[in-house]
Amino acid sequence: MRIQFERDACQGHNRCYLLAPEIFDVDDEGYAVLRIDGDLPPELEEKGRLAADNCPEYAITVID
Repeated sequence: MRIQFERDACQGHNRCYLLAPEIFDVDDEGYAVLRIDGDLPPELEEKGRLAADNCPEYAITVID
């Protein structure tokens, strides 16, 4: 499973960071940054889905 993140759609709510800090970080401007490039480890897949489901801007997409 992979996470696709649309930086231009992000508005800095940081729900993804709060729900999955292993996958997302926050830059100096307060916008999310994807920390993992490529496949997520199996133990983080549920957190990746949770972050995608809770993004109000739909900036996060799960790719199976």
